[in-house]
Amino acid sequence: MKASIKKSILALASLAVLSLSSGAALADAQHPKIGFSIDDLRVERWARDRDFFTAAAEKLGATVYVQSADASEARQMSQIENLISRGVDVIVIVPFNATVLTNTIKEAKKAGIKVLSYDRLILNADIDAYISFDNEKVGEMQAEGVVKSQAKGNFYLLGGSPTDNNAKMLREGQLKVLKPYIDRGDIKIVGQQWVKDWNPTEALSIVENALTANSNKIDAIVASNDGTAGGAIQALAAQKLAGKVPVSGQDADLAAVKRVIAGTQTMTVYKPLKLIASEAANLSVQLARNQKPAYNSQYDNGAKKVDTVLLKPIPLTKSNVNVLVDDGFYTKAQLGIQ
Repeated sequence: MKASIKKSILALASLAVLSLSSGAALADAQHPKIGFSIDDLRVERWARDRDFFTAAAEKLGATVYVQSADASEARQMSQIENLISRGVDVIVIVPFNATVLTNTIKEAKKAGIKVLSYDRLILNADIDAYISFDNEKVGEMQAEGVVKSQAKGNFYLLGGSPTDNNAKMLREGQLKVLKPYIDRGDIKIVGQQWVKDWNPTEALSIVENALTANSNKIDAIVASNDGTAGGAIQALAAQKLAGKVPVSGQDADLAAVKRVIAGTQTMTVYKPLKLIASEAANLSVQLARNQKPAYNSQYDNGAKKVDTVLLKPIPLTKSNVNVLVDDGFYTKAQLGIQ
């Protein structure tokens, strides 16, 4: 009889423990902890993403811990390890170097943490999901924007960071548009170079050297973002060529949009940051709660086919900059327009 009572008490105790642990898991799911590891918050674009993401995640009941790697792969790996030790439910990563995070992400997965690759695809790693704008399409828009202004002549391809997989996707899109022109001899690629860390100062130096090597005979520059476009335009301005040579970009940075309005930059690509940040926050919370997100694509990152949410970018020229005002991205005062 005593043994029977003892077994009943133990069974009840076990049920109580299970009930408590189940309640704790439910509480965590309702209020997930999300780590957000960002390449470099010193860049205007990423500071906006952080703010939009945090606001959207907090509305969904989540707590967000933000880390900035300040363009250091070692710092980013260390910060992700710190987020793992804090016991977050999901880690969202904007990778500085998309190729070095395999083992760090393996540690996250061992700890039962979901991993979302944000904007840039992390390669050769077991990530759970990827969200971005269609970067190949962005590249197509960049080349199309330049070709509309200048369909013949000497073109220079100013790429992004060699450690960023997006830079390669952009180049694929750019070449898809440019290839027919190259094949029929209308366009000649007189040079192409990747820009370390997307650094505008390095872009300036590259374009200065390219202008010298080609006796200033460069008719168009397909630049892969607004920072590199700014460096290119600075080099062109020194030779009194700013506004005469079409230059593309992306991100709709304030300085770049002002250049588009002034006519020294041909176009940029607007990727509504509130949209990607809000969708990423929603996706992170869904992953934490083991819900099934609505993916619309897959990307092979070398380790697996990664479920992906792809968003649509918007090409931006002088004729449609008001889109930014309508979206609340900038005010008319900021853009200097009526």
